[in-house]
Amino acid sequence: MNILVVLKSTFDTEEKIVIQNGGISEDGVKFIINPYDEYAVEEAIKLKEEHGGEVTVISVGPDRVQSELRTALAMGADKAVLVDDESLFGDEYTTAKVLAAVARKVGYDIILGGQMAVDSGAGQGGPRLAEELGINHVSTAVKLTVDGSTVTVERDIEGDLEVVEATLPVLITAQQGLNEPRYPSLPGIMKAKKKPLDILSADDLGLSADEVKAKTTVVDTFLPPKKQAGRILSGDIPAQAAELVQLLRSEAKVI
Repeated sequence: MNILVVLKSTFDTEEKIVIQNGGISEDGVKFIINPYDEYAVEEAIKLKEEHGGEVTVISVGPDRVQSELRTALAMGADKAVLVDDESLFGDEYTTAKVLAAVARKVGYDIILGGQMAVDSGAGQGGPRLAEELGINHVSTAVKLTVDGSTVTVERDIEGDLEVVEATLPVLITAQQGLNEPRYPSLPGIMKAKKKPLDILSADDLGLSADEVKAKTTVVDTFLPPKKQAGRILSGDIPAQAAELVQLLRSEAKVI
């Protein structure tokens, strides 16, 4: 089984966000594998252990993303691919186009990824990639079973579960609860240094910047306004209720 994992490098969730010149500063920031993508890496390795095959992790980004890919290799993935070409960096539309080109180049039976990235929270990556490839897609998986060419997925639907069957090839996005990602072992870290990590460019993928040009542009980035202190109403219950109604009408303007 040829298993692909699409992986994104994101800020460590403990990092403080600093805004400079209308953008997010990356100075001194620690990057990690997007937490939801960790579930995808773990599930891919479990599928390989159960059914055999090969796990390839792929990402789009600058040279520093090699660190996160090496972590995935240390967890147990077999090889990695990084598209490091600024002409191919963009929004979710661009990334889906680029990842689809990589997937076609390396081949796949099943593609796994996180249900969203913790930095953008857009949740567009998986569906867009599946659409580009014209394959089945199941999101927010909390349990996955593969039997031959049939895939059974239990997916989270906000407090309940839905069971979906699909056939290979398929793209599945992982939700928290799918598994417990393993930590890279020391032998795994040492082996990861020798595993192949290919760096690809637009020419390698037969892509041009114009055909994958971003559809959206970030015009400004800013922190949310600080929350004001709450107000405590005093007096008896009828007086508090009357004051609350007045505040909702005159200040909050919701009634």
